Amino acid sequence: MKQVSISLIFGATVMSLASLLPAHAAVNAAAAEELVERNDCYNCHALAKTKKGPSFKKIAAKYKGKPDGQDKAIKNMTAGLKVKLADGTEETHKVIDTKDPKELKNLADWILSR
Repeated sequence: MKQVSISLIFGATVMSLASLLPAHAAVNAAAAEELVERNDCYNCHALAKTKKGPSFKKIAAKYKGKPDGQDKAIKNMTAGLKVKLADGTEETHKVIDTKDPKELKNLADWILSR
């Protein structure tokens, strides 16, 4: 009886803690990389080194774990904001060629997973 009660309590605890985890779907890396390629993102960004713009790794370090990190990453890809380049100059960031929220979230999550 005592064994069953402990098992039930443990199971209930695990389930309640699992409900606290974010309900994000897994990143579709192939779809994100296709979107990066299609939009020529690698002209300015690399995975781990600074080019004209910051690396995806540096972008992830800036936004990862922040409650609004995904939203800020998406805004940077969709709003045509002025961005400061590695050489100190500024230019308007290219607007990504999709309006699909699922594609944008997947790409942002892919970048933030770097």
